[in-house]
Amino acid sequence: MQKTLAITDTTANPAPLGLLGFGMTTVLLNLHNAGLFPLDAMILGMGVFYGGLGQIIVGIMEWKKNNTFAATAFTSYGLFWLTLVALILLPQTGYAAKPNDMAMTAYLTMWGLFTAVMFLATFRLNRALQVVFGSLMILFFLLAIGDFTGNPTIKTLAGYEGIFCGFSAIYTGLAQVINEVYGRTLAPLGAGEEVTVLEVEEEVDEDAELANVF
Repeated sequence: MQKTLAITDTTANPAPLGLLGFGMTTVLLNLHNAGLFPLDAMILGMGVFYGGLGQIIVGIMEWKKNNTFAATAFTSYGLFWLTLVALILLPQTGYAAKPNDMAMTAYLTMWGLFTAVMFLATFRLNRALQVVFGSLMILFFLLAIGDFTGNPTIKTLAGYEGIFCGFSAIYTGLAQVINEVYGRTLAPLGAGEEVTVLEVEEEVDEDAELANVF
């Protein structure tokens, strides 16, 4: 007699953790960019742990859930925070020279291009994520322009735009938590073309998806 065993993923949605790690760290860094306080250990600590390692862990969890978009986004931006901290700290150790304005322009432009492609992918997701990635793309390009021109006004403008970007990610993450806890939509995310939450739910034919056959 043949038996079938289907394995169902019952683990929690890790996306809110990643969005909060990204959003809160982004807000704090851009409060600095807007001129409210200097760059200090508070921002670097958030960049290493919550924005950096936290997002990398979430990216690995999303990979386990077979979510290519989220795995790519969270892992990449987690590593972005770690590289940013390294760019600040390595010159102080004497192991590397401080990057000049052109180097930072290239660095930020590459991240802007990456985010632009990820932004295009969000048109198959929800409106909240479109706002997050769209504003993040603008933020990277504003920062790149600020470094290229040396114009402090552009950098300050980028700071305020980044604060908006960070809070949009915080909202998107907390909205998923609130909606799941209450079992209904209390904080709308804006339905996209096919998917309404960051974690993509696969439609699987149960007869074809067999984890093990005895």
